[in-house]
Amino acid sequence: MATTADIPRLEMIQVADTVAREKGLDREEVLEAMELAIQKAGRSKYGLEHDIRAEIDRKSGEIKLLRFMQVVEAVENENTQIALPEAQRRNPDAQVGDFLTDELPPIDFGRIAAQTAKQVITQRMREAERKRQYEEFKDRVGEIVSGTVKRVDFGNTIVDLGGRAEAIIRRDESIPREALRPSDRVRAYIYDVREEPRGPQIFLSRTHPQFMAKLFTQEVPEIYDGIIEIKAVARDPGSRAKIAVLSHDPSIDPIGACVGMRGSRVQTVVQELQGEKIDIIPWSPDTANFVVNALAPAEVAKVLLDEDKGTIEVVVPDDQLSLAIGRRGQNVRLAAILTGWDIDIVPESEESERRQKETRERAEAFRTTLDVDEVIAHLLVAEGFSRVEEVAYVGLEELTSIEGFDEELASELQRRALAFIETRDAEFEKRRVELGVADDLKAIEGLTPGMLVRLGEKGVKTLDDLADLAGDELREIVGEDEMDGDAANAVIMAARAHWFEGEEQPAAEQGATA
Repeated sequence: MATTADIPRLEMIQVADTVAREKGLDREEVLEAMELAIQKAGRSKYGLEHDIRAEIDRKSGEIKLLRFMQVVEAVENENTQIALPEAQRRNPDAQVGDFLTDELPPIDFGRIAAQTAKQVITQRMREAERKRQYEEFKDRVGEIVSGTVKRVDFGNTIVDLGGRAEAIIRRDESIPREALRPSDRVRAYIYDVREEPRGPQIFLSRTHPQFMAKLFTQEVPEIYDGIIEIKAVARDPGSRAKIAVLSHDPSIDPIGACVGMRGSRVQTVVQELQGEKIDIIPWSPDTANFVVNALAPAEVAKVLLDEDKGTIEVVVPDDQLSLAIGRRGQNVRLAAILTGWDIDIVPESEESERRQKETRERAEAFRTTLDVDEVIAHLLVAEGFSRVEEVAYVGLEELTSIEGFDEELASELQRRALAFIETRDAEFEKRRVELGVADDLKAIEGLTPGMLVRLGEKGVKTLDDLADLAGDELREIVGEDEMDGDAANAVIMAARAHWFEGEEQPAAEQGATA
């Protein structure tokens, strides 16, 4: 049986070099693993209670087995410590905290010791290889890699990345109905690299939206060079996708560049994505135009945007409704993901009926509140007036600009509107007092008498009650059409102002004193 002394010195270095080269590891890591293995075998021979360490000379390959003893004032462990007086007899320069070393005889690697050493080296090599894998791939998130399918376990595909590492494509990250088999070549997108107890885990995806974006980057030189920019991507993996592109060079058509000669570029991406149909659309900074583009191939008649709610209503011809929505809502769903807006598709017939109903209701409201005939009421609605307050406080010239309205009629309409508002607000004020809504709330700018009544009916009767609300809660109580988000937040902050009066006063006094 060979001993540490029997092993040719240079052979130790050669073994380390060979292992490091084959495993793609650092030579120093391999030598440290060997030292740890020899050290463990040494402790098994001379006693686990001793501080025994192995050292391999990096040039000659000479192996030393050393026992370390720490110099201390009072010895608590005779196996690892030595008193200062005794240490100074061996080495006059010894100080507390120093270590004295004794070189031990070479050890005979028995079967058990050799097996232990092998296990230690193997474990350290595995740890070093895992560390290398993590360091190599942690900064490659967002890249496309190629590999070979190693095996498929319960729908999860294990991919060999050229012997350097293994990665996994989980079932939910695989394209539906795609059958990958062992030895198949596969490309995928690295979306996560995590360091876990069992080693680094590299997660790949073939359904991630950025996988398609990266494929286009590889196939379209203009995208790679930054001339064309991919602004947004939405996918229904294996079925359909939408990609919005923008050209920074007016002379280059972004759609044509992505499609390629006779569709060569886009077809390469489609084949990689198992026949996924791809709509390439022009990106636009104008939200309405972008939404219209995103709903292609459906035609759009009208777009109504509500920025406060973050929703957009799209009116389409009745014969385009099914095309705009798509199979199982696919087209509108992808368009919503692409644009970032909630899209509501409405057929023209329904929108027309709703508009007529709103017109009738507004005209009836004007006819009742202003005591006018239907013709005048409908004219007001046709000119864009929707509330009696708008008639009361608009400039007189705006009313007289309506065809058939003279100054006398306009003045009379404003008088009736103001009289109605005064009567209505007097009733609101009476109701506010009955509900016990504090006068402090009246002083807050932005709250109308009607809003104060609605607050009182919901139990919001004091400044503190109002201050405890969130902006969304306030809008829900007074009516979302009556107040936007910024106005609601301003009202809330005004109600909270009295909370900070005590804090601001000392600061002001301090400033005055200074």
